[in-house]
Amino acid sequence: MTELENFSMMAVENVVGGVIQALLVTVFMMYFRLEVGLITIGGLILSSFVLHIIQKRTKKLAPIREAAIEKTVCTVLEYVQGIGVVKSFGKEQNDMSGAFSENAAACIELEKKVMGINGLFRGVLEVASAFVLMCAAYLLFAEEISFGVGVMLMISAFMVYGNMENMGNGAFLLNALNSALDRIYSVMEIPKMEHGNALVPKDCYDIELKDISFGYNKTQILHNISFKIPQNSSTAIIGYSGSGKTTLCNLIVRFWDVNSGVIKLGGRNIKDYAPDELMSNFSMVFQKVYLFNDTIENNIKFGKIDATHEEVLSAAKKACCHDFISALSDGYETIIGEGGCNLSGGEKQRISIARAILKDAPVVILDEATASVDPENEHELLSAISELKKNKTIISIAHRMTTVREADQIIVLDHGRISQKGTHNELIKQEGIYRNFLNIKTKSAGWVLS
Repeated sequence: MTELENFSMMAVENVVGGVIQALLVTVFMMYFRLEVGLITIGGLILSSFVLHIIQKRTKKLAPIREAAIEKTVCTVLEYVQGIGVVKSFGKEQNDMSGAFSENAAACIELEKKVMGINGLFRGVLEVASAFVLMCAAYLLFAEEISFGVGVMLMISAFMVYGNMENMGNGAFLLNALNSALDRIYSVMEIPKMEHGNALVPKDCYDIELKDISFGYNKTQILHNISFKIPQNSSTAIIGYSGSGKTTLCNLIVRFWDVNSGVIKLGGRNIKDYAPDELMSNFSMVFQKVYLFNDTIENNIKFGKIDATHEEVLSAAKKACCHDFISALSDGYETIIGEGGCNLSGGEKQRISIARAILKDAPVVILDEATASVDPENEHELLSAISELKKNKTIISIAHRMTTVREADQIIVLDHGRISQKGTHNELIKQEGIYRNFLNIKTKSAGWVLS
């Protein structure tokens, strides 16, 4: 986008303006002396042939240069975002210098490949210009043209070939712009998700998954998953890392579309609903919370922009974060920094729960919301989550036995398939992952340092 903004008009001016002006001046020269005009046209034709070769070369090299620039930008962003890890492993210079060197090498290679042919292009223009000057001088000394016409022809030669030199620069810019446009079009041409315009029924929030399968590219993650989540019930999803728990929740809210099968909300395929209509019925609390570089109040109001201050206060109190917010120097008007960097993990988590409470969606998805919280904050978080769960349909990815044990149904995933399904009392009696999971948790609860 930066290249389009900076170079597009320059390229248009150099190429389009150069061609039009060169042609008009050439016609003007032919009007006064045909032979001078013909020499000028011969120089233009020959230089255009060389210019075509330049365009072919830069067309191949421009994408390589774009890729090198992209890699440099990505490396710099990754370096800044991961500065703590980079410094801890003593890698401050290696990756950055490598990306800059690769970018420099790509630019130098581009210059090398077009330097010779560009020199030939300029040489053709200079020779053609010299022929026009000599022809005009000869006609002037032979008194076949007046002094004024001779000077005019000489000046016109510089104008024609000067514009052609600018076209050489414009040819490279056009290919760079074409490469940038290709990248932009590749994003714009990504197909949009198909959706309908149906409204979610206000009295039915049952969720049903029927024989769904899903994979990222060629890697299959979920296989033939089927189960129901009745309205106002709680469902816990457990399984080993990589078993597809988070992917399953992402499919329910249609962050991705299933490869096969159907997901229904309120008795209809979720594809029948517009994305905004579908998401208005879900609140999500993620393990990794992201807050915006804005006030605490605006972060809580993110799910309900038109909420009043009193509603924000009520949600914050229910989420057990009103006290620590009030203790801040600017209270609810405190700017929390990018990603919520000025707050602790537990504080960010409680603000995200307040945001979900304020949205008041009928379906709540909890993705290991307490997994990375210290014991001191855990009690308050659990209290906030309990408030969030009231009269809601709950889907929770959890490893805490208290959360799992209280669920109306437990779905156990193993390598993308449902290996067990039932209540705690039913599953504890069966051999399988769930009982092993419970045994491990029971044993680890008794660990001590000796």
